[in-house]
Amino acid sequence: MTMNLIKKLFLFGLFSLISAAIPAQSPDDLKTKGDGLILDKVIVQIGGEYILLTELEQQYAYMREQYPREAHPIQTRCMILENLMAQNLLVNQANLDSIIVSNEEVNAQLDARIDRILQFMGNDIEMFVNEYGMTPEQVKEEQRKPLKNQILAERMQSMVMSDVRATPSEVIEFFNSIPRDSLPFYNSEVQISELVIIPQANEEQREIALNRITDLRDRIVSGTSTFEEIATTFSDDQGSARRGGNLGWQSRGTFVPEFEATVYNLEPGEISDPIETEFGFHIIELLERRGNTVNARHVLISPTITAEDFELAEQELDSIRNLIIRDTIQFDAAVRQFGSDKVQSFDNGGRIVNQARGNTFFEVGDLDPDVYFAIINLSVGEISEVVEFTERGERKYKIFKLLSRTRPHRANLKEDYAKIKDMATEHKRARLFNEWLMEKLSDTYIYIEDRYHECPNIEFWLEQAKDTAHK
Repeated sequence: MTMNLIKKLFLFGLFSLISAAIPAQSPDDLKTKGDGLILDKVIVQIGGEYILLTELEQQYAYMREQYPREAHPIQTRCMILENLMAQNLLVNQANLDSIIVSNEEVNAQLDARIDRILQFMGNDIEMFVNEYGMTPEQVKEEQRKPLKNQILAERMQSMVMSDVRATPSEVIEFFNSIPRDSLPFYNSEVQISELVIIPQANEEQREIALNRITDLRDRIVSGTSTFEEIATTFSDDQGSARRGGNLGWQSRGTFVPEFEATVYNLEPGEISDPIETEFGFHIIELLERRGNTVNARHVLISPTITAEDFELAEQELDSIRNLIIRDTIQFDAAVRQFGSDKVQSFDNGGRIVNQARGNTFFEVGDLDPDVYFAIINLSVGEISEVVEFTERGERKYKIFKLLSRTRPHRANLKEDYAKIKDMATEHKRARLFNEWLMEKLSDTYIYIEDRYHECPNIEFWLEQAKDTAHK
């Protein structure tokens, strides 16, 4: 089987909930009955799984809308079809192997995806219907089976490849197989660790905030003011304050633990006592609950962080820096002992992950300017001065450790072993997965409508299959 298959596998994932609402484009054989219903047809069968013409056309419509210049009528349909076939082969094998995906798991993922869309729309159901032509519940029903198949396929693929790793000898063999003039060229790259301190309000300010929200709750309970009036006027959560504190429908796992524990223990119409989270003090009213989904509103009063609090945090971090420089404590140990656990790097011993590339290497030119100027003159192993950052309106203090620095160069095993190992592992996974697919394909019944036999690789599917049928 060609390596193209593994590259295309799950290109679209669930191809986005958005596509669920895009009507299928109607080629000649999507006939319409007198009552307006579209007559669908099976175009591919993989074992016990089927691909319908409308599935292909919906995904093509989505691709044509999102990428109008790249969506070639024939080539794009062929690519989508092969992707669907690969997924169906995995689903078929997952069913044969009795892999279970519960309805609860599917429903939870559907709820989370719909909730994210609704949050983006300000929880406006009418806007959702106007955009997608269906209610949220109708979209969930439409996407339940496709999502279940997606999860099954991913789980099957993970079972096949999860433990595959390139050994040191395979890494060397893979590197030596690459022609020297084809080796990737890497710009100057660095690896960096950070220790982050987020200033906290002092006890006096916390007490002031607690007294204030207690007073606001008393005004609501006594009937002096409504919850909506208090939230609109006083809440420090500006996003929900504009909606009278309303947070919209949210599923489990959305809120921070203290908030979630409280809201799921309320009865509809009940207002909580003040609770404290990392954001400040809240009072919460549960409006409605449906299973693991709640509709609630809240008021947030955040303690004021004073100038003295900021200065104290900066001084604390400078003291930690001196401890590290004097070798009293290692950088990663200092991160665990003193650093904020609210940042991604905390769980990585302070090492910053490049989210765009999925590793810890950053090209110097891609660094945030403040980070660049903090580390540019450091030698490997040195610690930066304390740097002040403002991220999403929140002031933080950071120190950085320069872990490594490379000059612009062609890939080599000494400087780039970790990256080459990742490449070798992916190559090995692709090879083994394609071998697994070929083995399963040889035991699987395949039917593909004749018109699609001209697609690249389709004849290969038919040749490798256990049995085929033509119409």
